[in-house]
Amino acid sequence: MVASKILHTLARGLGIDVNAHKRTVPDNLVQQSAELISPFEPFVEEPPTVKGWILNQGISRRGVLSYCIGLFPFVSWIRQYKPRWLFADVIAGCTLALVVIPQGLSYALLAGLSPEYGLYGMFRYSTTFSGASLYWIFGTSKEVAVGATAVVSLLVGKATSNIIDMHLGFTREEIATTHAFLAGCIFLLMGLLKLGWAVEFIPHVATSAFVTAAAITIALGQVPTLLGISGIYTRGPSYQVFVDTCKGLGRIKIDAAVGLTALVLLTFIKRLCEYMITRQKNREKVWTTINSLRFLFTVSLYILISFLVNRNVPLNEAKFRILGPIPVGFRRVRPPTLQPDLIKALLPELPAAAIIIIIEHIAIAKSFGRKHGYSISTSQELISIAATNIAGPFVGAYASTASFGGSAVLSKAGARTALAGVFNACALVLTLYVLQPVLYWIPMASLAALIIHAVTNLIEPPAHVFRMWLISPLDFTIYFVGVLTSIFSSLENGIYATIALSSAILLIRLARAQGRVLGRVRIHHYPKSIRPGHVASSSSSMSASNTRKGPSMPSRNVFLPLDRKDASNPLIRVELPRPGVFIYRFPDGFNYVNQAQHMDSLLEHIKKETRPTEIVQYEQLSDHPLNELAAPNILETPDSPGIQAAKPTLKALILDFSTVNGTDTGAIDGLVELREQLQRWAKPDLVQWHFANVEDRWVRRALAVAGFGYPTDDELKGSKSWSPVFTLAQREGRQKMGNSPLIESSTLPTGPDANVDDVERGNAGVEGASEGAGRVAATHGINYPNFHVDLAAAVEAVIGLATTDEDCLII
Repeated sequence: MVASKILHTLARGLGIDVNAHKRTVPDNLVQQSAELISPFEPFVEEPPTVKGWILNQGISRRGVLSYCIGLFPFVSWIRQYKPRWLFADVIAGCTLALVVIPQGLSYALLAGLSPEYGLYGMFRYSTTFSGASLYWIFGTSKEVAVGATAVVSLLVGKATSNIIDMHLGFTREEIATTHAFLAGCIFLLMGLLKLGWAVEFIPHVATSAFVTAAAITIALGQVPTLLGISGIYTRGPSYQVFVDTCKGLGRIKIDAAVGLTALVLLTFIKRLCEYMITRQKNREKVWTTINSLRFLFTVSLYILISFLVNRNVPLNEAKFRILGPIPVGFRRVRPPTLQPDLIKALLPELPAAAIIIIIEHIAIAKSFGRKHGYSISTSQELISIAATNIAGPFVGAYASTASFGGSAVLSKAGARTALAGVFNACALVLTLYVLQPVLYWIPMASLAALIIHAVTNLIEPPAHVFRMWLISPLDFTIYFVGVLTSIFSSLENGIYATIALSSAILLIRLARAQGRVLGRVRIHHYPKSIRPGHVASSSSSMSASNTRKGPSMPSRNVFLPLDRKDASNPLIRVELPRPGVFIYRFPDGFNYVNQAQHMDSLLEHIKKETRPTEIVQYEQLSDHPLNELAAPNILETPDSPGIQAAKPTLKALILDFSTVNGTDTGAIDGLVELREQLQRWAKPDLVQWHFANVEDRWVRRALAVAGFGYPTDDELKGSKSWSPVFTLAQREGRQKMGNSPLIESSTLPTGPDANVDDVERGNAGVEGASEGAGRVAATHGINYPNFHVDLAAAVEAVIGLATTDEDCLII
């Protein structure tokens, strides 16, 4: 109370009249409305307040506790863990390890790191190593497998190369781990603030273009290794890598025999398994498992071949390039390097990597959630990848996200919970400590074949690209702009270009979307279940009095664009509800960006279809204003009628706010200016302003402050019988559905000639109506009679009910 008085005193001191907008409301508006709706219960709408909004956002102890518990989703399922799930999780985790070992080694090479870094990145599935294994604690999906992926590895590799070229004195390992840590901090902030919804702003077409271009870039970058061609700079633009590789074909070595045969073997196994899955449905799981293990089988085969060929020669004299020695265990355990120079250099590299990490992770989590019938929390998934990317660098891991291949393995292997990652981590530890001598013999060409084979699945299939063309030619164009930009410039520029184009098109659509002037159409339903000659409508009863050549049913009004640019039948007659009455629908919201577009087009249409109520007489032609000289039809007088004189005068404007969920001062000021212009056009008559489907309370408040939503004093005094439309509905909890007093004639006896429409129009003050009045109330505030529940009510308020014999359709 004290604060309110202080604010009012301050307002008076600044010359602000806080009640100015209330003085435009007629003094007896609520009283008149209550009398008209009597005997039914009125409802007076209270506008929302900033204070009320703040109180609704208040923090409670229960809310804080719920928020904190929600940060640890495992709490909800760990207590219900069944012992029989343990075997399934062990099998799934060990199966995943067999798949990710060769992939992790090869993806680390993409990042420009030593191969063991690809395995460090895999440890974030579990719970045992220096706090790095955290996904199962924070994640909301039981199938998602977080680790090194091809696309993220490529981005990390490019980032490390760019910073190495700056000669700042940091190693690739320091750059990669700090890059992951900073990305994790971004994800943590977004997750804690529940900004998961912001992910939806990243367009799908940008992601598709980037992933396709990244797959092409990765494949082209691995071709020199596959063929044993040395001296090729694979960090440049993709087209340059392709050109340099073609020039170096004369330097192909025996590595090509290893790489090409490995690629053919991988492709053959995949095609065979896919074929057998279609032929042997009952053994689908077996063939799926074999297909998942093709990487392990191929790498194991070429390890054996390499060992047999190179076992008696030193590393530098091997017949083909092999991986060589790998450090044993966790020798890279140390915190990330957080020096200002490195952080400053990494900041430009973070946006592209962060976007891809988020999109890849959320898309995979949602995909498996839909497949298995559960939902995931986008904000919580951000926290999970934040935890893995913040803690991972302490054991030497670089940036990671969800892996579609790894997640598919967990899903197919029957993982019951996220604890499958624990057993996957145990298998990886065994790899680092026990199998290090075996990994020494891996041919580099076979790892290149594995990478090329894995990323070819990421390229958008031609059928999907064609479908994109059918759905949205603009997205099709953006897709190719992104792919070509990525190939001829860089991946970062490609994703920035597609996001910028998509955002620009979105803003243009918002700012330049064309509103529609609507007309009324009487429609009738014709279900085949009724007898021939009958037409059914939305009404529930048949009127025998409206029959001419046969039985007919009542119809209802719908509203379609007058310009007929929609999908309706162009042969259907669409007309204005009444001459001089216009209905306008906003297509994509109403705000400062598009208000000028809407106001100008609406004003132009109204002036084109109507004439001024008063025609000013001028003694000389030179006295005419310039704008009237440009429109000679306006100069016609009542004594010399013409085309302009035959047009109706402006009576009312109805605005459909069904797509408006928020507005601003620029939009409201545009409406006020339009009202002033139309009032000058129609003077001395008053233009009625009605609004339909205004559901948002803040929008209603904004319109009311500007003087909309209720009649003016002049309208009330100038109208002989002001008859607003009030929509009524059954009160909650009063009686069962199906016994509404609005549809029981015995409950609302409104006279021999009255009907429910009379009640809704405020004409129900007749004998006997009070019997059911206590069970019915107004749906919206009677203090805003010009805000209507739908277009039909708004039109009725303007022109009244006009049911005639022509409204019935006889078939």
